[in-house]
Amino acid sequence: MTTTPVITPPIRPAQPSDVPTIAALLTDAIPVTQWLVPDPTERQQVFHGLLAMEVDHAVESGHVDVTLDMTAVAVWHHHPVTGAAPLSDYHLRTFTGRALPRFQQLHALINRYRSGAPHHWLAWLHVLPDARRHGIGRALLTRHHQRVDQLGYPVDAVVTSVPARDHLTRRGYHAGTPLRLHGGPHLWPLRRASQPIPPTTAAS
Repeated sequence: MTTTPVITPPIRPAQPSDVPTIAALLTDAIPVTQWLVPDPTERQQVFHGLLAMEVDHAVESGHVDVTLDMTAVAVWHHHPVTGAAPLSDYHLRTFTGRALPRFQQLHALINRYRSGAPHHWLAWLHVLPDARRHGIGRALLTRHHQRVDQLGYPVDAVVTSVPARDHLTRRGYHAGTPLRLHGGPHLWPLRRASQPIPPTTAAS
C-alpha cells in the first residue's frame, strides 16, 4: 500500500495587509477567548480590534509567520518590548467593554509569570483543524526557534489547553505549575530554555 507523502505548505513572514485575516483566524482559536467574552457576536467585535492591534505590533516589532494558504499562524513578541506595549490598559478599556474585568484578571495572572529578562514570547500558534497533523505547527516553531537560538534567548508561552501544552513539551518546552483564572480555564506556563548556537570552530 502506497502512502501519500505529507507536504507542509510554505511559510512566509506576514505583511501588514495580512493583519485582518490573521485576526479573524485567531478570534476563536483558544478556549480562553470564549471565557473572556461568552457572547459570540460580542466576541467577534472585541477581538477584531484587540487582535488586529496585537498582530500589527508583532508584524512591526516582533515576528509573525503564516503559511501561504493562511491556514496557520505563529505570533511572536520580543521582550523587552520595543516602543509601546502591544495591548496597554488604555486599549483594553477601549475595546473590551463589560468584559474588561476578565481581561484584567488574565493580564495580571500572565504578567506575574512573565520574566523581565530578555526573551521571546509565543503569543499565538494556531493551525486550522482541517490542516492539522501535517507538521505545520512544528514547522512554524522550528522556523522561529532557529532565529531565537541565534540570539541565545529563551522562549516563554502560556497556553489554555492540554493538547497545546503537550505539543509544546514535545518541542522542548517545560511546563510550569498551572495558573487558574477565577471561574475560567487553566493556563499552563511554558518555557523553552535558551539554546545558543556554539561558534563554528575553524579547522586546524
